[in-house]
Amino acid sequence: MDTRAAVKERIVELCKEKNLAFNALAIISGVHPSTVKGIINGASQNPGIVTIKKLCDGLDITLPEFFDSEMFQSLEQEIR
Repeated sequence: MDTRAAVKERIVELCKEKNLAFNALAIISGVHPSTVKGIINGASQNPGIVTIKKLCDGLDITLPEFFDSEMFQSLEQEIR
């Protein structure tokens, strides 16, 4: 799994945990729904940390909580 896929999967996981639709997450986070859709559908090649922070705010979690997941711990280096 690469970083983009891990970010997507973590957002999906957290939305399920909090019973939030992606559009609802966008609204409460102040992020444009197309941005969230792009992350979820893989169209966004590099979701920025500011966007991830806003999504965390909407999910009522911190950045460390977002990244505190096994999927991020097991990522391999992406520099080739």
